[in-house]
Amino acid sequence: MSLPEAGFAEIDGRRLETAWIAPARPGLPTIVMLHEGLGSIALWKDFPERLAARTGCGVLIYSRYGHGASTLLEGSRPVEYMHHEAEVVLPAVLRHFAIQRPILFGHSDGGSIALIYAGFRPDAVAGLILEAPHVFVEDLTVASIARVKELYRTTELAGRLRRYHYDVDQTFWGWNNIWLDPRFKMWNIEKYLSAIRCPILAIQGEDDEYGTRAQLDAIAAATPATEIVLLASCGHSPHRDQAAATLERSAGFVEAVAEMR
Repeated sequence: MSLPEAGFAEIDGRRLETAWIAPARPGLPTIVMLHEGLGSIALWKDFPERLAARTGCGVLIYSRYGHGASTLLEGSRPVEYMHHEAEVVLPAVLRHFAIQRPILFGHSDGGSIALIYAGFRPDAVAGLILEAPHVFVEDLTVASIARVKELYRTTELAGRLRRYHYDVDQTFWGWNNIWLDPRFKMWNIEKYLSAIRCPILAIQGEDDEYGTRAQLDAIAAATPATEIVLLASCGHSPHRDQAAATLERSAGFVEAVAEMR
């Protein structure tokens, strides 16, 4: 497998940690990976390399502001932080790397960012691979995030996350506080869905502790070509809990999208 080329890019006035895996086969769409709410480049582990090797695509990974080794978060996140990532930051990242019509691979918050971008710029995306995306806030999600808050305070969770973030406290509280903010209860991105034109592969674990199938059903009801995949014995992170199945489904989707170009 090709190893990622690590670097940094100045985007939206901040320094973002990046990694690039060059394509093995020319002419294929680039896959851009958008991590979860507590994610970073490092937390993807070897899945981007495996995805690049399986598909032949170039793969770009980056840690968003406040994550990994990117610029540290200052203050609190606004309710519309995912909208800013989709409408300002992601377009700037794609321009910086001269990437056109990528396949966006988004996990959790990253999946939501991918959906907003695809609704905001429907002609600029070749396809979406979504793991456990959110389009509205469920009580289950809020309850699980509240439990994680207590685990962070009382267990070794902070120590386990520290290997993935330069300042784990800033990263954790930046994510946890906004999701538990009462104002966030009304967060909803369903209005973006009807504008999406590209095919979508939506993957969720049957044991996902942060969301239900209602999220995927809402996406499928509003978009023209969404395939839903539910994985048994799988929680919120299919690329970790069911890596082989997720890789195969994703590779098949990439191949189909490439044939449509």
